[in-house]
Amino acid sequence: MTAISKVLTGMIEGRMVGYHLAAILAGYLLDLCLGDPHSMPHPVRAIGNLIVWLEKYLRPAGKKHATERGERRAGVLFVCLVLLVTGSVAGAILWISRLGGIWIQTVVEAVMTYYLLAARSLRDESMAVCRKLEAGDTEGARYAVSMIVGRDTKPLSEAGIARAAVETVAENASDGVIAPLFYLAIGGPLLGWLYKAVNTMDSMVGYKNDRYLHFGRAAAKLDDLVNFLPARISALCLWVASVFLGKDYDAKRAWRIYRRDRYQHASPNSAQTEAMAAGSLGIRLAGDASYFGKIVNKPTLGDATRAIVYEDILRMNRLAYGAAVFCLLLCLGIMGLILAF
Repeated sequence: MTAISKVLTGMIEGRMVGYHLAAILAGYLLDLCLGDPHSMPHPVRAIGNLIVWLEKYLRPAGKKHATERGERRAGVLFVCLVLLVTGSVAGAILWISRLGGIWIQTVVEAVMTYYLLAARSLRDESMAVCRKLEAGDTEGARYAVSMIVGRDTKPLSEAGIARAAVETVAENASDGVIAPLFYLAIGGPLLGWLYKAVNTMDSMVGYKNDRYLHFGRAAAKLDDLVNFLPARISALCLWVASVFLGKDYDAKRAWRIYRRDRYQHASPNSAQTEAMAAGSLGIRLAGDASYFGKIVNKPTLGDATRAIVYEDILRMNRLAYGAAVFCLLLCLGIMGLILAF
């Protein structure tokens, strides 16, 4: 009876892995086809609203003590509450879906996966910048890039606008696609949405300015931690894509620049993908930028073997798509091996 029980348990677990695999693939394809419909409610916006609401009530508690320690304690409580609410809601949705049977659960997981990924929206938003630059509409391009970057865009030249767009695609290839796929593969939608909550907190409060230096510290440090491995996997996926995508990309140079420049950033993760992309494309990224009216000095990544042009936005998107496809195949392959054995 024990042997039969083990066999049945293994079959059930294998079947579940198969449905998780199908859900990830379906969610990825939905993202490629539909992108991020602005007319529909989005869970990330709900997390953003939660962050704004909690900050409103927790920051005064931190400021009341008028100490760095008080701000940091409020920031830790803030992170815990955001994760608790996000995890509880995601867990409840998954638990309820299981009551409807395996097919309902798979559909729900596919939809949750779809909302986690941002490959199509990243391409659409960045290519809007490319089209404006191609048409000679610098002001329109400046506005379009302001929608996808955190820096001040008013002082940017056409080359600066293109550089900002390339950098955000390179960075978000990890944050918006490959890192979520990684956490989906190892922990399903629950872990995927906890990751997304951390990433959203960092994008909203993880700044080193007067407002968030201490309150946002816990969110920023946690984001560094959860992105440590995915950022490096993303860089390797970009390198693999460089190998197969043809003459516009140089995998040998990409690897050399990556090894040289991958730690040239205050964050332990941000330069990983940007350095690989700069090397692959043969352009120079990063450098000084203005945030909230203040110049932030940052080292450059890559060598300027040529001037950056608007076409590099398209090239970067192709590179990011290639890396995402390779990561997806890698995740599905690993899950397939688990299913087989």
